[in-house]
Amino acid sequence: MEQVLFYCFSLVLIFAATMVVTVRNPVRAALFLVLAFFTSAAIWLFLEAEFLAITLVLVYVGAVMVLFLFVVMMLDINLTPLQEGFTKYLPLGILVAILITIEMVAVLGASHFGLDVVAAPLPHAEGYSNTKELGRLLYTVYVYPFEIASVILTVAIVAAITLTLRKQKRKTQNPAEQVKVRREDRVRLVKMEAVKKHDEVNTDEESS
Repeated sequence: MEQVLFYCFSLVLIFAATMVVTVRNPVRAALFLVLAFFTSAAIWLFLEAEFLAITLVLVYVGAVMVLFLFVVMMLDINLTPLQEGFTKYLPLGILVAILITIEMVAVLGASHFGLDVVAAPLPHAEGYSNTKELGRLLYTVYVYPFEIASVILTVAIVAAITLTLRKQKRKTQNPAEQVKVRREDRVRLVKMEAVKKHDEVNTDEESS
């Protein structure tokens, strides 16, 4: 039964990934990508990687894809130019797709990842914690690559913010100066002479 469910989820995942690439509407492509993420999370559950499955759903589906959909729907993308260049780049796209397929078959073929080469994973004990094992590997075996990756991401975020704000004049506020403001500095009272209505009528008659 587990093998049948694995093949069913795999077919759905392949279908969703294909539709993400081939569909022309960006909103539909994003929705198919959400389906691909959910299906990948289900496959990870078969491997007893519960933490990775929940992280995929919460982070990518719950945050990243919602942001993608919000941006795509707010930009109101014109689909006409996208459809015009489809046939122009179709031969190059087919060539790249064939090369990627050949590479994936060469790397992920049955000769490297078959059941006769790699045995099926055994079920873990009752007290097994996927989160605990992942944390232990990250902070013991892969602690230096993990810390280096975090530093690189922090530097990238700071650099992106700096590049965005380098040509803008930022307006700052000084609370000390704001407290010293008086009414005379902000408000000016203007006194105007009152004009009676009959004076306006007389003026109109004289002008006529």
